[in-house]
Amino acid sequence: MPDRPVHVHIQELSHVFVVLSTRVVGNLIDALAAVKYQDEESVPRIKLVEKELEMEEIDLEKQCIQFIALQHPVAKDLRTIVAIMMISDELERIGEISMHIIDSMTEISPFLLELLEFDSMFMLAGEMVTKSIDAFVLQDRDLADQVCAHNDDVDAMHREAYKKVTALMKSADADVIRLTNALSVSRDIEHMADHASKIAQDVIYLVTGELARHKDSCDNLL
Repeated sequence: MPDRPVHVHIQELSHVFVVLSTRVVGNLIDALAAVKYQDEESVPRIKLVEKELEMEEIDLEKQCIQFIALQHPVAKDLRTIVAIMMISDELERIGEISMHIIDSMTEISPFLLELLEFDSMFMLAGEMVTKSIDAFVLQDRDLADQVCAHNDDVDAMHREAYKKVTALMKSADADVIRLTNALSVSRDIEHMADHASKIAQDVIYLVTGELARHKDSCDNLL
């Protein structure tokens, strides 16, 4: 790694991370749209992009580790690199979840998509991911707090979906396999929101030095 000021390295790594995270969010939006519109033709392209992103995430982590080993950053500089590594890991998990949702799309009927309000859940979870990245770029504690607050909304939507699915399962002609699959997707969306919330907590760590993940919940941060 060339001998340049630490802040230059930080800027370069941050730029690489922002570009990567923007692509992750874009692919996530494409994945959710594929489910919403039952667009199976777009799935191969989305999965190919996800594999490319996974390799880029691994490369970014290697660059961060090399930077820490050679530059010995401290204080805010160190927190920035650690935050980038933690957030990159969360983005990888979000990508994996979106691929799982895509794999389940053929088992979700348009009726269930509408009944369980997956469109609204998709949009809110995707918005949380986008806002969490914006919070990093802007180093905005308030925006990070907003992401945490929305996590409760997604949890509530998942609970409502669970109630609807369990009610449908009581019917004599219920398609239990299809309903169970729909419930799994709802849980995936909830987990996606959880990862967005963790990214927001990483931003809080970056801005304040406070390890928010050690809190019982994001509510404690508001």
